[in-house]
Amino acid sequence: MTAIEEHTLTLDPEEARRLRQERLERIGRWLLPLAIMILAIWLWDRVCVWNDIPKYILPRPGVVLQTLHDDAGLLFSSLLVTLRITFLSLLLAVAGGVGLAVLFAQSKWVEMSFFPFAIVLQVTPIVAIFPLINIYVDNQTAKLLLCAWIVAFFPILSNTTLGLNSVDRNLRDLFKLNGATRWQQLRYLRLPAAMPYFLGGLKIAGGLSLIGAVVAEFVAGATGQSSGLASRIIEAGYRLNAPRLFAALILISLTGILIFLVLSLISHLLLRRWHESALKQER
Repeated sequence: MTAIEEHTLTLDPEEARRLRQERLERIGRWLLPLAIMILAIWLWDRVCVWNDIPKYILPRPGVVLQTLHDDAGLLFSSLLVTLRITFLSLLLAVAGGVGLAVLFAQSKWVEMSFFPFAIVLQVTPIVAIFPLINIYVDNQTAKLLLCAWIVAFFPILSNTTLGLNSVDRNLRDLFKLNGATRWQQLRYLRLPAAMPYFLGGLKIAGGLSLIGAVVAEFVAGATGQSSGLASRIIEAGYRLNAPRLFAALILISLTGILIFLVLSLISHLLLRRWHESALKQER
């Protein structure tokens, strides 16, 4: 008998039922998605077999995995190129978004003057902006970096600005009554209060920076050995090499999931001791 089961016997029926429910939810949170994923992969394989679909149209999962293994050198070297653009654009988005949000928080006039330009960048498709970037920017890496930055920048800016402006008025008045300067209010009140909003925007921007890097590679049409995963997808499509195309897509998806999980872990570690969203909820 486990320690949890021994402890359960000493509890009232309602508390024991709650503990069992929590255990089932913890198991189901991982087991159910895994089971659905395995079922989907099995159905994918069976559809290919039952309909005798050639691999250049829809390859079987085993063929995709074999291609991922055989072309690992080419695909992972391209992944590194895409990741370099992804993380550089995310870093620039964080620096620019947080810096501009702090500036907006210090002056409503500045926010009213410049925030509409950020919205324009957000709502304009990157494929429409790229021809201008292509004219004015010569360096290929700078083109890709700028495109990915435009996509990832707005969530950081908007969420951080919202967080800085969402400070409790009573706390702000308390700081003013105690003679706190603007810098002290920003450092000890507004920035901590904005941290959950910033981290939420960071998780969004992490995925968008990867999407922006891939889309920028598609639009730029970068080719050669030093090009990213988007170029491998384009090349595989031209050659009807569907197994490599699917392998590259799976690699992009897994990378996006990993980025989200890492950023979620960072958010949890930073908020778990003090913010309500990360504290264990009582039922």
